[in-house]
Amino acid sequence: MTRPPKGTGEKFERLVEIMKTLRGPNGCPWDKQQDFNSLKPMLVEEVYEVLEAIENGDFEGVSEELGDLLLHVVFHACLGKEAGHFDINTVIDKISDKLVRRHPHVFGEESASTAEEVIKNWEAIKAQEKAQKLKSRIPDQRSLLAGIPSKLPAIHEAHQLSSRAARVGFDWPDVEGIFEKLQEEVAELKEVISAGGDTVRRERLEDEIGDMLFVIVNIARYLKIDSESALKRANRKFKARFQYMEGELAKQGKTLEQASLGEMEALWQKAKSETIST
Repeated sequence: MTRPPKGTGEKFERLVEIMKTLRGPNGCPWDKQQDFNSLKPMLVEEVYEVLEAIENGDFEGVSEELGDLLLHVVFHACLGKEAGHFDINTVIDKISDKLVRRHPHVFGEESASTAEEVIKNWEAIKAQEKAQKLKSRIPDQRSLLAGIPSKLPAIHEAHQLSSRAARVGFDWPDVEGIFEKLQEEVAELKEVISAGGDTVRRERLEDEIGDMLFVIVNIARYLKIDSESALKRANRKFKARFQYMEGELAKQGKTLEQASLGEMEALWQKAKSETIST
């Protein structure tokens, strides 16, 4: 008889054992050299590769990239077990318990009929959990904004910071108010630019550009648009149109350096009219 297909649990255990073997005495030299810090850049890269596959609608790619991301979870759990800190069972138990604890409307007696009510309950439970953890710590660590990783990409960090603040009412009453703030920041930037100057001016330029970007992230948040995805989409659109322009010039035997700004602009508009967006 042929062996029946392995269940999810058995498949997961196989992955854990493979990782254990790779880290073992007769395992892979590269895998045995890695630690938490050396894996950080690769972990971030894998997250972005998952996002890219999702944005491209490449679901075969999504499954592959999620596998790579899962490998990092198992890899870190293996490192944690070797150091005596935690293992994969601890990781699974913590997230399972957290999901049950933060969904009392599903696993408990509370009710939540909308996504907004779910988020409100989630944040309230999360705040209670943080308060318990921080009882022995210094007071300034009890901030609502504590726990947002400073290593996040700046745009995503801005979204998280403003979202947290908005949940307690620190937000514009409508999107028009955010546009007014954007106009204010643009005016301040123009003022710094016209002033001219030295290093202090450069620092002020950075401040004003940062303020302007922060407001733009808030506009996206208010409209329920992910700023990171929106900018990635704009980047891909720019790249596709620019490469179209290069290709058209190449057909004419020209390089970008040999083309006038007018020629490039005409080709750019042509690329836009042909809806080259990805």
